[in-house]
Amino acid sequence: MTSERVSRLLHESGASAWERATNHPMVRAIGDGSLPHPVFRGYFEQNVLYLQEYARAIALIVGNAPDREAITTLSRFQHQIVEVEIPANLEFLERLGGDVAGLGDVGSMRPETYAYTRHLLATSALGDCAEGLTAVLPCQWSYGELARPLMAHPPDDQIYVDWIAMFGSDGYDGLVGETTALLDRVADPEDPQQMSVLMHIFERSTNYEVAFWDMAYASPIRGERRPDR
Repeated sequence: MTSERVSRLLHESGASAWERATNHPMVRAIGDGSLPHPVFRGYFEQNVLYLQEYARAIALIVGNAPDREAITTLSRFQHQIVEVEIPANLEFLERLGGDVAGLGDVGSMRPETYAYTRHLLATSALGDCAEGLTAVLPCQWSYGELARPLMAHPPDDQIYVDWIAMFGSDGYDGLVGETTALLDRVADPEDPQQMSVLMHIFERSTNYEVAFWDMAYASPIRGERRPDR
């Protein structure tokens, strides 16, 4: 099987939604430093809750891993979320004046966050390794892709610089390469039925990425006026 063949087919099939996710107005506002801090704070208040469920979804995929190599890759993926991204999100939230101690649980999720995480958990629990990976990859993969151009022209605001750097490193790109390669290994591009299912899952997850950005960007934060799109 050609390296990255399945992941590349999925990427190409969902190109329209992918462009909306990686070039979202909120992403552009982060990149030029114009995003108001309260809006970014609201993003982290939801993203911490999202990442907790995301880590659980990855754990479910580990249960369907076909071999030790797959378990190792997925464990590194989960470690990135639990030991790097969740603590970093909590730190960003504090830097932006948020109340870490006051973060809620699933009941505090906005509808978009809840729907996205339930999709990830259901697909990872009920599907096979390829289906679970396809569900969680758009989040990991798109963040690496959106960060690369922002790294080339970083904003003046240090908070945004630090956030971009978390996803624009060679180490992050390397992990994305490992997870996409695992998908290419466990899925068969010559199986039209499997590819149809995976394309549907991939596009749905990518559309949820767009919906999450829309939610974070458009929602008023503590009574403050939302930025114009």
